[in-house]
Amino acid sequence: MVLHYTKAMPYEPGSPQCRVLIDCKSQIESMLLALERIEESAAVRDQLRSVHRQLEELHGLYRRPSGSGVDAAVLEPSASS
Repeated sequence: MVLHYTKAMPYEPGSPQCRVLIDCKSQIESMLLALERIEESAAVRDQLRSVHRQLEELHGLYRRPSGSGVDAAVLEPSASS
């Protein structure tokens, strides 16, 4: 599986909540990369992607309004996964 980001996410949290959410999403991304080596982990990876999407939605509540230059990264599995 290859992880693709549709937009670059700056490493500049706008609030303490953003910092926590960015860190949590990063940890999930690391887990997804590590679990890719275990063929039987597909169901767990699907759950982690779901949690990542939920964190991304929560993060959206704390982000600066559109046009502030802060873009959101979206984790998407490639078509080959």
